[in-house]
Amino acid sequence: MIWTLLRTLISTLNTLRSLTLENLALRQQIAILQRGSRRPFFTGTDRLFWLFLSKIWRGWADSLAIVKPETVIRWHRQGFKRCWTWKSRRKKRGRPRVAPEVRNLIRAMSQANPLWGAPRIHGE
Repeated sequence: MIWTLLRTLISTLNTLRSLTLENLALRQQIAILQRGSRRPFFTGTDRLFWLFLSKIWRGWADSLAIVKPETVIRWHRQGFKRCWTWKSRRKKRGRPRVAPEVRNLIRAMSQANPLWGAPRIHGE
């Protein structure tokens, strides 16, 4: 009996949460449509809202009216791609500079040993 009561309470809370999130999603879509443009324009904040909503609510795709669920998934993939592109960007370009002391040592070795090639000097 206690388990049944507990399950009923949890179900009621989940239903209330789902209803609240659906109401929030519909209000957000109305706000986009009320901006006055002929075609709805989604700002970065709107896209973040839908990405966040898709992560916390299972029924997010059912309440979409002005955009397809595939579009929200595409936004998520693009954001993920941009994040990793930014994280893996190269900080410095080109080969690192060789210290002047090392450069002078290499020149001295090559002048003192004219028969040595680059591999031998590198090995030394």
